[in-house]
Amino acid sequence: MRFAIIIRKQKIDNPWQNYRWKPIEVIPDIGQFGKSLELAGTEQNRKVVGRFLERDDEGESWLFAGFDYHFFADEAEGYFLNITAPEPCWFVMWRLEVDYQDYLEPNSMASVINEDGAGIAVPHRLMLSYNEASRLIDGGESVDTAPLQAEMKSYLAEYVTANYKPEPKKRARPASFKGANRPAEPQ
Repeated sequence: MRFAIIIRKQKIDNPWQNYRWKPIEVIPDIGQFGKSLELAGTEQNRKVVGRFLERDDEGESWLFAGFDYHFFADEAEGYFLNITAPEPCWFVMWRLEVDYQDYLEPNSMASVINEDGAGIAVPHRLMLSYNEASRLIDGGESVDTAPLQAEMKSYLAEYVTANYKPEPKKRARPASFKGANRPAEPQ
């Protein structure tokens, strides 16, 4: 399954920061974005490729294509935690890239407004596993959520039903039954 991510630079009312980056949508990529994004994330071009979409009074939107998604059996618990959450979601790991020209279509370069020199948020990873997202956050990466479409929710639920087997709960033995660890007494 191939996907593209729309990420938005939104203006915010904050004395320390003028804007924030937020993934707003994950879209199935069936080749509808044209030739320049068609090879993104393939053998010929392993990188994601971004395209400027629009700018309005509230910010600007970018589309990044080139995300293949595969389910992994060892992440089944993380998928379970996601699908049983009140609002299941995509997890998008992104980084502010100062060398953003490596990730953008040539036609989109003229649309870049980078006054503060911080760069552009480029999505690097797409996940459905709560555990995988947690590991990346623990490692210091920026991970945000995007809504999960109904079709993908049902697909994820089917995968979890077929592949997730919860670990049997082990009864904790009271400390009094574990035995004492006493040093041998001299005689």
